[in-house]
Amino acid sequence: MEIDNGGLETASEEFAKDRTKENFVKLMELLEKAVVYMPSLPPENMSEESLKSLKEGKGVKLPKDAKITPCLLKKSTGEQALPIFSSGKHIPKDRRNPVVLAVPFFTCVAMVMANSDKVETVVLNPFTHNITIPKQILEVAHRRRTAPTKTVKVTEAQFHQLAHSRIAFELLPVFLYEKQEEGLKQLQKEAGEFLLSLYTSIYPKEIKAPYSEEDFSVMTLNVTDDIQITRIDMPEKNLAEGLCRRIYAVWKREAEAIEYYTIERAGSGNNIGRVYADRNHTVIEPAPDNGVEIEKIMSLASKAPQ
Repeated sequence: MEIDNGGLETASEEFAKDRTKENFVKLMELLEKAVVYMPSLPPENMSEESLKSLKEGKGVKLPKDAKITPCLLKKSTGEQALPIFSSGKHIPKDRRNPVVLAVPFFTCVAMVMANSDKVETVVLNPFTHNITIPKQILEVAHRRRTAPTKTVKVTEAQFHQLAHSRIAFELLPVFLYEKQEEGLKQLQKEAGEFLLSLYTSIYPKEIKAPYSEEDFSVMTLNVTDDIQITRIDMPEKNLAEGLCRRIYAVWKREAEAIEYYTIERAGSGNNIGRVYADRNHTVIEPAPDNGVEIEKIMSLASKAPQ
């Protein structure tokens, strides 16, 4: 059975071409969640039928007490490395035997940690991308994986605020940046119904979203031939400092691009913020009076780079 590691494949190719810190971080984020291929000696305590199926590349459930002995690579320095692969296409045909196992990446990390005197590192796709994961990085990943999970309890009021923040600064901008004009038209058409659906999608069964469709207001203005501004008024209920009072979704017709601005509660006044397509959020400047907010947003949008 083929594993779907499409995102990891792309990240591996990007890092192989441009080995920057940013690309490595992206790669590790995906790798830590992945199931990878690992060449191995045939596991012990398996029936002949299961071993035959395994060698043929068929899916086989290993016994709980099965001992896995990975096939290691010896580097020119004499160090041994554990090879793993994001897909079968990276494994040369003469390296596929005796068997190839599909295992979670963290299983590979645990193997290295348990045999640190014999294995120095992990190598992803050694015959194509040849990406070395240093032992220091593996140790950090192992500690993060094995660290005890802390449960943080929040009150119902705090949950309302967290939900409000997630909608305004994450879910809604991500939706609009991904869908662009199509998503903006859906928001304009469905208005409160659409916005309420975002809230109900993240609320657990034990807590009911304290809003109705009437708590939201959506108004669209064609301010110039090129710029359309959609103003979204958010519920004032549960609105703590730093949270979003209003949102301005700017559609630039010529560029066919969205810009996403926020009016955020700040003490006795408000601040203007912006959420970018990469999800980064920044506070730009203090907001003017409500009556001239749209003019200020139009001014920012007119000179803002894409």
